[in-house]
Amino acid sequence: MHIQDLSIVNFKNYSEASLEFHPKLNCFVGDNGAGKTNILDAIFYLCMCKSYFNSTDQFSIYTGAEYMILKANFSRKNKTEEIYCGLKYNKKKFRRNKKEYGKLSDHIGLFPVVMVSPADIQLILDGSEERRKFINSVISQYNKPYLNDTINYNKVLAQRNKLLKDMQRGRSQFDLLDVFDEQLIGLGNAIFLQRKQFIHDFIPVFHKYYLAISGGEESVELVYLSQLNSENFAEQLKNSRERDLAVQFTSVGIHKDDLVLNLNGTSIRKIGSQGQQKTYLVSLKMAQFEFLKQVNKILPILLLDDVFDKFDAHRVKEILKLVADESFGQIFITHTNMDRMKALLDELGNNYKLFVVTRGTVKEMH
Repeated sequence: MHIQDLSIVNFKNYSEASLEFHPKLNCFVGDNGAGKTNILDAIFYLCMCKSYFNSTDQFSIYTGAEYMILKANFSRKNKTEEIYCGLKYNKKKFRRNKKEYGKLSDHIGLFPVVMVSPADIQLILDGSEERRKFINSVISQYNKPYLNDTINYNKVLAQRNKLLKDMQRGRSQFDLLDVFDEQLIGLGNAIFLQRKQFIHDFIPVFHKYYLAISGGEESVELVYLSQLNSENFAEQLKNSRERDLAVQFTSVGIHKDDLVLNLNGTSIRKIGSQGQQKTYLVSLKMAQFEFLKQVNKILPILLLDDVFDKFDAHRVKEILKLVADESFGQIFITHTNMDRMKALLDELGNNYKLFVVTRGTVKEMH
C-alpha cells in the first residue's frame, strides 16, 4: 500500500499544495517551522481521521480560513482508492471513493499508518493516558470490535461519572447506576483481554527492534498494569461504589491502565538519556509497524518526523538499514539539514523523491 498523491487546502500553514509521491521513499528538507511535519500530519489525518498532534480539529485549519480539505489517492491491494476529508467549523466529512462514511470508525485500519515524532517523548514523560493512547492506536488499526468497545466504554464512563455527580446532589438513581456498571463490566473485560493479548504478542517484536537499533547493550521490558489483573472488575466496581459516590467519578476500570517502560530494570523516565529514550521510542514504533504488517497483511505507511536528531551515526545507520529493507513499504522522512539528508539518501540508492519546504510551500527537487 502507498499514497500516490496529496492535495491540501487550508491545512495548518498550507493555503494550498499538491504533491505526487514516490512509492518507496519521500524526503522533506527545510527549516524548523517551515511545514515539513504538517505534510506528514496531513497523511496521518487521512489515514486516522484526526491529527497526530492536535486533539481539537479546529487547530488544523489554516489561520483565518473557515474550512480545510485533504484529498489523496491511495494504492491499496492493487486498486486506487480516493480518500477525501472536509472540515468546516465542527463538521467533518470523510469519503472513500466519493461515498461518505456513516461512522468515522469504519475508516480506521483500512490505511494503516505509523508516525514517529519528537512528540512521542510524551509516552515516556507524561501520564498513563498517553500510553493507553499508544495501545489503542495499535489495536484499533486491526481490531474493529476493540475500537468500537473503547468508544462505547468512554461514552458509558462519561455517563456514569455524570450520574455520580447528580447523585451527590441528592438524586437517588441506583437502578441506573446498576445499568451503567453492567455495561462497563462487559466492555471493560473485553478491552482488558485484548490489551493483555496485544502486549503479550507485541513484546517479542519490540525486543527484536530494540536489539537491532541499540546493538544489544541494554535490556528493555514492557509491563501491562491493570486493576483487572488482580481482581474481578464487577467486584471492584461494587466495592468502590461508596468511594465513587464520594469523589464523584469512577475510580476503577481499564481507563486506569498503564504500560510500564523499563530500561535495565528501571523506568526509562528515571534513568534514560535523551539518546536512550529516543532509541526506546523508535523501537516501539518500528515494532508497531511490524505488528500491524503481520496482522493486517498490508504494509503500513511509515512517517519519520525528524527522527535522526540526537542520534549518533551508528544508530542512524542501523535505522536506515531497517527501513530500507524490502519488508518496509512507503516511507516519509523530514530533516532540517540538506547535506546530511543527501548523505543519508546516498546510502539508500536512487529510489526516492526529495522535496524542499519553505514557509508553507513545497517544491520537488529534480
